[in-house]
Amino acid sequence: MVSIQRKNQHICGGFLVSEQFVMTAAHCFTEGEKLTVVVGAHDHNNGSSRMDVKFYHIYPGYESKGLLNDIMLLQLHVKVKKSYRVNWISIPDKDKDIKAKTKCSVAGWGKITTNGRASAKLREVDVTIIDKKACQKYWKNLYSTSRMVCASGHGGFCQGDSGGPLVCNKVAVGIVSFNQKNNCDSPTLPNVYTKISKFLPWIKCILGGVKQ
Repeated sequence: MVSIQRKNQHICGGFLVSEQFVMTAAHCFTEGEKLTVVVGAHDHNNGSSRMDVKFYHIYPGYESKGLLNDIMLLQLHVKVKKSYRVNWISIPDKDKDIKAKTKCSVAGWGKITTNGRASAKLREVDVTIIDKKACQKYWKNLYSTSRMVCASGHGGFCQGDSGGPLVCNKVAVGIVSFNQKNNCDSPTLPNVYTKISKFLPWIKCILGGVKQ
């Protein structure tokens, strides 16, 4: 889990998928702005190291309006060393649906309540995957059953959690993408994540393109 920062301020979450790549949401990037990545942090500034981004790989089909294909890979300038604080997470090895009612978790430093303050400590909450047809009923045409996955629970994500991982059985299957606007506290619509397995050919292409 990493903190993605702009001008040393946390704006999004992300997660290491290899020694040189961080996966996050494409909507965390604004043209012309420089992002840095803080790895090994639990509290934002504690025992962590800040790394520069060398390349921003935004999925070519990303649509900012409806947040379709909301996925980005950040290539770091230097390779990350594994330690007890720093590691990368597995992603799916093939494109398959995540079964409804699967218990998963999501983590981040985002706001704890709508328009509240961001959390200084990394927080994690359990969520349950919702059937994709049910999710489409909730979100209508904003929801893509093949490219998104949705989940709900007693907690969920809020502003500042974008880009963080949805983890099921120790595998990152989704990226925090969008939720009900201005309602983190008691949303009536489930949280939506980008479904990572749909993008495996592109991910492999980007990760494979830098092997020395």
